[in-house]
Amino acid sequence: MAGPVLEGKAHRKLRPGCGAARLAPRYEGRPHVSGIAEGGADGHRIRHFIGGQWCDAVNGRTHPDHDPWTGEVLAEVASGEAEDARVAIEAAHAAFPTWAGLSPTDRQIIFLNAATVLERREDEVIGLLAAETGTGADFARNQITFCLSLLRQAGALAFAPTGQVLPSDVPGTRALALRRPVGVVGAISAWNAALTLTGRAIVGPMALGNTVVLKPSEEAPLVGGALWAEIFAEAGLPPGVLNVVLHAPGDAGQIADEFVTHPDVRRINFTGSTVTGRRLAESAARYLKRPVLQLSGHNSLIVLADADLDYAVDAAAYGAFVHQGEVCMCARRILVERPIAEQFTERFVAKVAKLPMGDPRDPATVLGPLINRWAVALMARRIEEAVALGARVLAGGTAQPPCFPATVLTDVPEEAELAFEETFGPIALLETVEDRDHAVERANASRYGLTGAILTGDTYAGLDLARRLQVGIVHINDQPVNDEPHMPFGGLKDSGWGRFGLGFAAEDFTELQWATLRDSPRPFSF
Repeated sequence: MAGPVLEGKAHRKLRPGCGAARLAPRYEGRPHVSGIAEGGADGHRIRHFIGGQWCDAVNGRTHPDHDPWTGEVLAEVASGEAEDARVAIEAAHAAFPTWAGLSPTDRQIIFLNAATVLERREDEVIGLLAAETGTGADFARNQITFCLSLLRQAGALAFAPTGQVLPSDVPGTRALALRRPVGVVGAISAWNAALTLTGRAIVGPMALGNTVVLKPSEEAPLVGGALWAEIFAEAGLPPGVLNVVLHAPGDAGQIADEFVTHPDVRRINFTGSTVTGRRLAESAARYLKRPVLQLSGHNSLIVLADADLDYAVDAAAYGAFVHQGEVCMCARRILVERPIAEQFTERFVAKVAKLPMGDPRDPATVLGPLINRWAVALMARRIEEAVALGARVLAGGTAQPPCFPATVLTDVPEEAELAFEETFGPIALLETVEDRDHAVERANASRYGLTGAILTGDTYAGLDLARRLQVGIVHINDQPVNDEPHMPFGGLKDSGWGRFGLGFAAEDFTELQWATLRDSPRPFSF
């Protein structure tokens, strides 16, 4: 993923038509939700947003953005490369001094304005999430609720303390630890919860006074990229503070290389797979850049014998199959204590087998389409492999493109990919454990450590158990799919480094500076 070292690289001026403060339309013949729902957005274009203006890729190329349910083309998307990222970085670098020097009130107003814009467009955004990422209305509303809270809390972050007074042993010296913004942040977001994951990638860094270049997933250039640019432009964000660079499938590495090698990018945050995150971290290390990484998960939900059985079944079904399992926090392995394992299995499988599947625009749908045909094929291949190795399918198991039914397997051997790799879809593995110690042992056997959950009748005992789990997040008497803007979201082991969350963003997106003041001359020895 790493590109060449920029030795003596000359910075380029913004190309004509891409960098002025004037706001141009994102689309030619801008589509609304109804236009997408009624037969696609043929002829529409989603473009870069750089320096406050919408513009085409340097190479002039585009690629199609597809609806995963209908297969129709929603729009043609700018196919950016390294040069586009370079121009965007330079725009962000130029905007940084003014944005960092803005008063807290001025920054707060922009974030509150953005919340107002998003709230006004809620119904439209729900439609766009369904059209581009197959998101059902319930999960779409969850994302909007999260992002409204994120934006409103970001307004308060502008007034958060930016340092502390430190004691000094030197007479007459007053010492301070000051936090200041780092500069340009490169943000790389994922498609599966595109609105939320992009929001948390850009809002915290900007609220702390940084400028951002965003590379959304090629699967969500609209709801994960251009939509946010449009919202902030209407909210009054100055040109260059947020820039969006889009790319075709297979070209993400060129944008990431530019983030890694360009000297003006001082931080990178990434949400995606562990494989890609590891490569990004290795590349960034060569340039002494600190990444924040939220990576894969293979999460366990532990059901203890004293849990309420009906609640446990409902919680496990939601935690495993919300948004057709395309959530990094989903329960991939359900560990049930032996005294209730048979009853739990019977009720859980019966509930899962009835989960409705189909059009994400239908309010009754629980399982919409997977993001693309490769995702469907991966589900089928891994299930076939597990069954060949001795696993049993208790529900689902057969692809119904573009969807995949809620699938439950048991007796999955350790060498099957389902047992140790994150399978981003509606698949849950059921396993019986002898006791709570055995449950912890099985949960901690994973190389991932993102999140986990414990269902029990004794919450205090559950907390003691939670402390033994090697995960960054754990929920007692809840399922594992939870997030709030101010919480320290992040994992351990192969699930990442650092924490997202406004309450902890300053630790990764500011520089800490030691400063001293003297109110009288200091004596020197010579």
